Amino acid sequence: MLNYRRTTPRKIPDIKERKAYFVGGGIASLAGAVFLIRDAKMPGKNIYIIEKTPVNGGCLDGSGTPENGYLLRGGRMFEEHYEATWDLLGSIPSLDDPEKTILDEVVEFNKEYVGSSKCRLVGTPGKKVDFSKYGLTVRHLNEMNELILTPEEKLAGITIEQWFSKDFFETNFWYFWATMFAFQPWHSVAEMRRYMLRFMHLVPGMNRIEGVKRTPYNQYDSIILPIQKWLQERGVNFIMGTTVVDVEIEERDGTKYVTKLHLKGQHGGTIEVNPKDLVFITLGSMVDNSTYGDFNHPPVLNRGEGDSWRLWRKLVEKDPALGNPDAFASDIDKTKWESFTITFRGDRFLKMLEEFTGNRTGTGGLVTFKDSSWLMSIVAFRQPHFRNQPDDVTVLWGYGLFVDKPGDYIKKPMSQATGKEIFLELLYHLGWLDRKDELLETVINVRTAMMPYITAHFMPRKPGDRPPVVPENYGNLALLGQYVEIPGECVFTVEYSVKSAMIGVYTLLDLGREAPPAYTPYQEIPVLLKAAETLVDDDKKELLKYSLSLFLSGKL
Repeated sequence: MLNYRRTTPRKIPDIKERKAYFVGGGIASLAGAVFLIRDAKMPGKNIYIIEKTPVNGGCLDGSGTPENGYLLRGGRMFEEHYEATWDLLGSIPSLDDPEKTILDEVVEFNKEYVGSSKCRLVGTPGKKVDFSKYGLTVRHLNEMNELILTPEEKLAGITIEQWFSKDFFETNFWYFWATMFAFQPWHSVAEMRRYMLRFMHLVPGMNRIEGVKRTPYNQYDSIILPIQKWLQERGVNFIMGTTVVDVEIEERDGTKYVTKLHLKGQHGGTIEVNPKDLVFITLGSMVDNSTYGDFNHPPVLNRGEGDSWRLWRKLVEKDPALGNPDAFASDIDKTKWESFTITFRGDRFLKMLEEFTGNRTGTGGLVTFKDSSWLMSIVAFRQPHFRNQPDDVTVLWGYGLFVDKPGDYIKKPMSQATGKEIFLELLYHLGWLDRKDELLETVINVRTAMMPYITAHFMPRKPGDRPPVVPENYGNLALLGQYVEIPGECVFTVEYSVKSAMIGVYTLLDLGREAPPAYTPYQEIPVLLKAAETLVDDDKKELLKYSLSLFLSGKL
């Protein structure tokens, strides 16, 4: 799946005298450490990763036991053109077979488990919905065309619901789109435009979740653990349970440098940073202030300011050119949603789900209950989904986008529901309430996660709200993660974080190697034609041909 050619990086003569400090232990920092060692030849012992929690990986998490139940906050989807991610995973040996890389594992896994949903939408409890058509009208298609043709800078601050007609949000297309990518009507239409362009090649299979790649286990077990092991073997220093609370910046001869990092926690104090040392700061965090519930308790929403957001605001106080965190993290009621992980004894529930959906476990992707007040979706991953998961234990993951609306069976908001109540709401939408007693007996736990900032990166923005990876006139600072600007690339993806790390390392050290550009399927005429044909119903084919003739002739 690696489609771009890497050039040989230039040698950095003093690389062994330099140090590198990563603020945050998410995938961006771990990837950056790999690139420093692999491409810049920095000794691992010179690299420090500072993480406030006891566990690295950020949102790529996965934890729990068969006795107490498992927990996933989320699960990332991949696709063929994640060039930076495949570059990274192609360098790290598998935990199960050192002769293979993580990339080899992913390729082999997705050959066996080919995703194609036979039950994408469920309507009236227990009744599948015809999801073969996208349900777009001529007006909707014109709105989409106009969006694609409008430059991104002219979409500053505009929401999706401000752009599209009200009935657009009742189409199958919107249900596919919203639940696959976690977009809400009040999110940024500029970000939606990027997704439309960047993932245009996936449109023909979007209703069946085709073209999506997954890892054999959850991303913590499949990606984070092997990368962490690789870094540990090379002497990288992990400073856990420690938060960077402030950063000192000085200007010298027209160039700004980070000179000190102030820490609190298990390893409090101050780190002196030399001008030739490197500092990588992950801005913001989609999982900051996550709280958890279980079978008998709902999660309690944390409305406090997250540490990562507080640090970003301090940076902006020193230099307004470093972005605008308030554009993303000032209204958590528009950025939060809740996920749940159900752990079962045995496979009775998943066998029933296989019969209901027609999909073998691990091949169906999201099942969305389109009439659910919570807009609930579930996915049955290939089992086992955790490395320590026994054969007689199975797991199911799901989430709800509208967590403040009363449920359809449980007459309270999802955010106030216990894990048991969320399970009963799910049974209601599946039409299985008559079997609730026997199915409840198989449940070990339902663990829930409320995430205040999980879609903060989708909030309406304007140019400058996301700073560049390497800010102008900075000599030793790079910014990483979901809140930096990477032209043409889409946030809420592993690719975005990994590519930010690649850009940061290559730019700060002037390695003479560039990160791969964002994939541009919309520039490929066959992809454009296929996507357009997919989105229109048969009675609109002639209109499609006419519109495409204008588009291709440059008149639109």
